Amino acid sequence: MRMQDCVRVAAALACGTAMLATVAHAGAEQASYTVRLVTPETALKAARAALARCRADGFQVAVAVTDRMGVPQVMLRDRYAGPHTPGTAIAKASTAVSFRVSTRELGEATQAGRAQSGIRHRPDVVAIGGGLMIEAGGALLGAIGVSGAPGGEADEACAAAGIAAVRDDLELEN
Repeated sequence: MRMQDCVRVAAALACGTAMLATVAHAGAEQASYTVRLVTPETALKAARAALARCRADGFQVAVAVTDRMGVPQVMLRDRYAGPHTPGTAIAKASTAVSFRVSTRELGEATQAGRAQSGIRHRPDVVAIGGGLMIEAGGALLGAIGVSGAPGGEADEACAAAGIAAVRDDLELEN
């Protein structure tokens, strides 16, 4: 091996060793992280506000609030809401938090013929309006889903009212 080749190999080894040391150091800095979640009390307050908005608009709905992993915390079903609405509300909230987008936006992005259209065929994915993320201070805290109003826009308006009812509570915690 020529001297010039030896120098290149030595430089590559030194660079590789430095990169490994950097990666090892970066991984050693933090072995866990902290997340914020919506409390059950806050989830209930949001769900009640969404339900009240839909009632005021004359709609019988179900409202679900999930944590940031999509696990239901609260589910309220008005007395005349259809039997499919609780599951749909939970799926809307879970979909919003899972894909980090409103279910209305996901519905638009996954129309037939678009690159992401296959997402609609996944179990428990609901790509119609009514599911919104609950965020505060730049962090995803959970999601709210509403089902039963005549159309996704009305469901989404009720979900937004639920978030608005807890917005100050969430923002003041930061």
